[in-house]
Amino acid sequence: MAEPTAPAPAPTAAPSSGGKPTLFIILAVINMAVVMGVGAMLYLGQKKKEAEPGIDDVIKGEHEQVQKEERNKEFIGKLVPLETFLVNVSGSRGRKLVKMNMELELTNAEVQEEVEKIKPKIRDYIIIIASSKTFAEISTKEGKDALRDEIKTQINLFLTKGQITKVYFTEFILN
Repeated sequence: MAEPTAPAPAPTAAPSSGGKPTLFIILAVINMAVVMGVGAMLYLGQKKKEAEPGIDDVIKGEHEQVQKEERNKEFIGKLVPLETFLVNVSGSRGRKLVKMNMELELTNAEVQEEVEKIKPKIRDYIIIIASSKTFAEISTKEGKDALRDEIKTQINLFLTKGQITKVYFTEFILN
């Protein structure tokens, strides 16, 4: 018979090198740093988008600006009435007259004082302008609008403290 043999020695684990767990820890830290960096970039990018106006904000701002401009256009400034004008129109040899009452819309109170001081000069300009028009020129709506614009332009040339924004005819009779 054979001799009893001794049990074979158990294989022993090879000595582990210290590099594998250290490499795993380094890769985990790098991975976490990258994830945190991406998260920070997304967070800051989201904040930046909130600070920048979007297309809706721009449209809303434009709409508010248009409304503000319309309100300013609708605003009626201080009105200064002028006395009645009775003027012979050009080319009529005294047979055609125009009777006008008008009010001037002004931009501020300072120009109102200026207009009050120079009313005779303003009346003179209006009489000269109106008497230079023919009956055919001022009998139409376009002619009256042109007369209104010419009066406004000529008076604004010598005003220094403000402007006339509009001329209103409160009475206009052609005979």
